Amino acid sequence: MKILVIEDDSEAARYLQKAFSEAGHVTEIAGDGETGAALAETGNYDILIVDRMLPRRDGLSVVAGLRAQGNKTPVLILSALGQVDDRVTGLRAGGDDYVTKPYAFSELLARVEVLQRRSNPREAETIYRVGDLELDRLSHSACRGGVDIALQPREFRLLEYLMRHAGQVVTRTMLLENVWDYHFDPQTNVIDVHISRLRSKIEKGFDQPLLHTIRGAGYMLKAENASRTKAK
Repeated sequence: MKILVIEDDSEAARYLQKAFSEAGHVTEIAGDGETGAALAETGNYDILIVDRMLPRRDGLSVVAGLRAQGNKTPVLILSALGQVDDRVTGLRAGGDDYVTKPYAFSELLARVEVLQRRSNPREAETIYRVGDLELDRLSHSACRGGVDIALQPREFRLLEYLMRHAGQVVTRTMLLENVWDYHFDPQTNVIDVHISRLRSKIEKGFDQPLLHTIRGAGYMLKAENASRTKAK
């Protein structure tokens, strides 16, 4: 999941970024309403977490502006204002959920995951399958043909992203932004190295290749005569 946190308290924003990263999600930070709105307008995020009190442009104005433009990205509003009228105002401005400060991160994470499941049913899948390759997001495990595959955290995120987009071409830019959280090409072979390691782990000892290089385009995870199924 790719999350944009619009929060002017840098310490709180860094805390959220670290916590979401540990939960396996990519997080970007905007420190004011204008910057946050500009980033959100790209539509490249799964969830927006918006503080209500922001410099340059307040959070409710940001949310209302996005909705007026037709941006349907789920929004969770964070605020120290927790009265009923405050929550109602936030929801009517276009927020999908409203959490008051202080909050427990476990609850915030659960609410974010609920919003994502509602907006993108594919994200609700807990098990991905491509051919005889299976990845379980809950147990953080993978296997092929019943044989367990030991994956490092980054390899797991890479395989999860490829399996989520099985049968589709995944570009280097998509991988850099969604697996490494880079918004520029670091001009290194980091992707090639990880793809090579992952290919070795999921294909060694098996006749059928799954991870294909699409020359000049990117990569595709695909099994012949097999499609991804889902289990909830």
